[in-house]
Amino acid sequence: MPDICPWWAGYLIANPLRRLVQDPAKILSPYVKPGMTVVEPGPGIGYFTLELARLVGPAGRVVAVDIQARMLDSLRRRARRAGVAGHIDARVVQPGSLGLEDLGGSADFALAFAMVHEFRDDERFFAQVAAALKPGGTVLLAEPAGHVGPSRWGGELESAVRAGLTVAERPSIWHSHAALLRK
Repeated sequence: MPDICPWWAGYLIANPLRRLVQDPAKILSPYVKPGMTVVEPGPGIGYFTLELARLVGPAGRVVAVDIQARMLDSLRRRARRAGVAGHIDARVVQPGSLGLEDLGGSADFALAFAMVHEFRDDERFFAQVAAALKPGGTVLLAEPAGHVGPSRWGGELESAVRAGLTVAERPSIWHSHAALLRK
């Protein structure tokens, strides 16, 4: 099984200084609009989740799924303090499953940021995300360049294509391989 980010590392990843090089608002605002339904697998303690919730607003929702209850507990606390908890559906799921069957083609956007390499099976991951997306829905996929090599990155993109997603653009994200995928 791939290495999973430990719950306590979520606090390191959510360091406010990170905003200097990976600002969630700048990264997400081109893709996320009010009223959208957004899926975020592996949100950790919510570095991107809180901004996703702000962007979708009261008419939208963010479905954040993680296998670690402690990560989601921290995310929920942070969301309450930020005043966006009502827009977030945080779900504990089993390894290998995103638990998104209830969305069935209704999600507008998915964010997979620095987490696909932790999933057991790329093919299964992208198939589940694609099934949750509506036609025309998009996925912002990003992996840390220092952790995920070109071969692994290429394999992830191939898995996404086999799941029915196409590479629509290649956004520039600091120290990351990145692609916007479209269903």
